[in-house]
Amino acid sequence: MLIRYKRSFEKIAMGLLSFMPGEKDVKQLQQTMKSYEMDEDRQLFLWKDGEDIVGAIGVLKTDDQVQIEHISVNPSHRDQGIGKEMVLAVEEIFKTKTLIPNELTQGFFHKCHSESN
Repeated sequence: MLIRYKRSFEKIAMGLLSFMPGEKDVKQLQQTMKSYEMDEDRQLFLWKDGEDIVGAIGVLKTDDQVQIEHISVNPSHRDQGIGKEMVLAVEEIFKTKTLIPNELTQGFFHKCHSESN
């Protein structure tokens, strides 16, 4: 189940985002988290599996598009379709906009869409 990020989930979200290339540095990761908290065009969602938060997906909204900036799943929960479910859930939330990947998420994004065809 996809839920909106809340500050009380900051440590969990930072842990998940730290699996992304470019987010290994703590200062960079803190800056990324701050941008999700302060910039209303950026939104971070978390994937809850039972009581556990096992995934994160962050987006940047523009007038007609939503770009996936980050997508990460806890390594012990990978290969279960959670990443694809997060992408599909974000598509449903922003169904009036075109969902696109950024450079870091494009490989996974295209893999998700090729599997669903």
